[in-house]
Amino acid sequence: MKPLRIGVVGAGAVGGYFGGILARGGHSVTLIARPAQVEAIESKGLRIESATWHATLGSPQLTATTDLSALRTMDGVLLCIKSSDTEAVAAQIGAFLAPDCWVMSLQNGVDNASRASQVLGRAVIAAVVYVATAAPEPGLIKHFGRGDLIIGNPAARSFAPLSDGVLQDIADRFSDAGVPVKVSDAVTHALWSKLLVNCVFNALSALSQMDYGTLAAHAPTRQIMQAILDEVLAVAAAAGTPLTPMEAAEATEKIIQGMPRQKSSTAQDLARRKLTEIDHLNGFIAREGLRLGVPTPVNSTVHGLVKLLESGF
Repeated sequence: MKPLRIGVVGAGAVGGYFGGILARGGHSVTLIARPAQVEAIESKGLRIESATWHATLGSPQLTATTDLSALRTMDGVLLCIKSSDTEAVAAQIGAFLAPDCWVMSLQNGVDNASRASQVLGRAVIAAVVYVATAAPEPGLIKHFGRGDLIIGNPAARSFAPLSDGVLQDIADRFSDAGVPVKVSDAVTHALWSKLLVNCVFNALSALSQMDYGTLAAHAPTRQIMQAILDEVLAVAAAAGTPLTPMEAAEATEKIIQGMPRQKSSTAQDLARRKLTEIDHLNGFIAREGLRLGVPTPVNSTVHGLVKLLESGF
């Protein structure tokens, strides 16, 4: 079977990892990245360091560029950008996408696929990402755990969804290359479940600069985590995507057990004095709560505190 030509827009910790694994698995991958990342990859290749293996990937299987026109020849594009950049980047890449090129959103939050779809004028695949990675320096990705996806057509859409056959073909090709993928007709539910986990951990990890295991082991912080969780459950139910308290507890516990030494992406951003995605995590819950008449005092508080730290950058 002919390898896929895949463009990764936003080749940071997540995009770099999945792009690297797909290239390692035989697909042709082009990373669209910032100049420092491109220069490092062109010089030394993309290095991925995992617990049990290390790899260095480069041309011809994996290339990097700052030029969006490289997307013209792609079979598929992975959007791995910040949620706040969704509309702007979608507008920039739209002119370069072939009519049959599929687009997949590997972003935090629940509405990126739908937002990108509105700008691009085509269906966009939603992906729920389960991976722990970091990019401590240009050209280097550190992998701490997992690396799998759930994909599907989002519930909110204005364009004809991709067929089950197309989605399953992508899933099979990714899985064969080392990225386990499950196709789900309930991807929106999975996105809300992931949002809940992000809301529980990301801001608190960022504000404390501590890992998930340390947060969970501290009784007063555990109470704050529970309060955040309860508010997200209430907002999700009001928004029409109810999550049960049991599945919410299982999802958070899975993160604590599976990634105890991981700091959130929000914590990593603040440590580098970079703007975060908090507006699309706890901030999203605060806005939806206001819209739906659901009180969200704790989510609003941690959102405001992260924004306060950002204001000093």
